[in-house]
Amino acid sequence: MTDSGFWDHVEALRAVLVRIAVLLGVLAVAAFIAMPTIFDSVVMAPTTSAFPTYRLFDSAAEALGATPAGDFSAEIVSVELASQMFVHLSASCWLAFIAGFPIVIYLLWTFVAPALYPDERRGIVRAFVWGNIMFYLGVAVGYFIVFPLTLRFLATYTLSATIHPIVSLDSYMDNFFTLLLMMGAVFELPLLAWLLGKMGILRRSFFSTYRRHAIVALLIVSALITPTGDPFTLFIVFVPVYSLWELSARLVPAEKEALA
Repeated sequence: MTDSGFWDHVEALRAVLVRIAVLLGVLAVAAFIAMPTIFDSVVMAPTTSAFPTYRLFDSAAEALGATPAGDFSAEIVSVELASQMFVHLSASCWLAFIAGFPIVIYLLWTFVAPALYPDERRGIVRAFVWGNIMFYLGVAVGYFIVFPLTLRFLATYTLSATIHPIVSLDSYMDNFFTLLLMMGAVFELPLLAWLLGKMGILRRSFFSTYRRHAIVALLIVSALITPTGDPFTLFIVFVPVYSLWELSARLVPAEKEALA
């Protein structure tokens, strides 16, 4: 590659990064303006028993003859003087990233695509579509299952009747975005397995051979994902993560299929 060719690539990369920065900036400003409404209707929705997940689990408990958890309300307080302002800013940036994720990946794709062969481009397009679907599916699982069940368990956990449970705004938001984004990242596991299978690096026998090892490893990963570290949250995160392991095994070709 000549010096002029190298600097042409650098300039192309710079242009892509500028577009990404502008995109995220515009989305962050829009999210900042709409944040009061988004915060009340979306971010704070899991703090009351009216949240769909709680109603669903209570209905399931009644159908099974068990005692439903009943009414739930988490009291969120702002402890630090500037907490609400910083949360407003940081939440806008995080929401901008989540909303703009597909476009960010597409812009990066436009930089890489010219260096790929046509058949490689077709494979990457499929990976791009499924990667975005799995990312948002992971975020949805984090929002509707992992985070609300974690919140209700920890917010109602009682060490002593003399302790009044309240949750700081900073703690709530740290757990909220950590769980959502980490679940979004973890849900990319089947896509990674599929890509490695297409390249001949991974085979289905790997999953059956190392299933026991994977259970231990995924328990460790789940413990790292869960910011609280309690066994209940660990279990809630482990179940969908292990399901992804089994899904990955189905997407990777078996040895006979690979030879066919």
